[in-house]
Amino acid sequence: MLIPILIFDIALVAWSLHLMQEALDRKEFSFMLAGTLVAAAAAAMLVVYFLMGNCLSHLM
Repeated sequence: MLIPILIFDIALVAWSLHLMQEALDRKEFSFMLAGTLVAAAAAAMLVVYFLMGNCLSHLM
């Protein structure tokens, strides 16, 4: 179950890097903010996945 989540996370990080590159090219703050929010969402998704996996292992 970890592989699809990792692939989705890598895609989110790649998208956030693309948004940040566009922000630098166009000198727009909104793209930088969007890229930062997407990267934060990817990090939060990994944290929640590992926390839930740890909690579920204690229950079983």
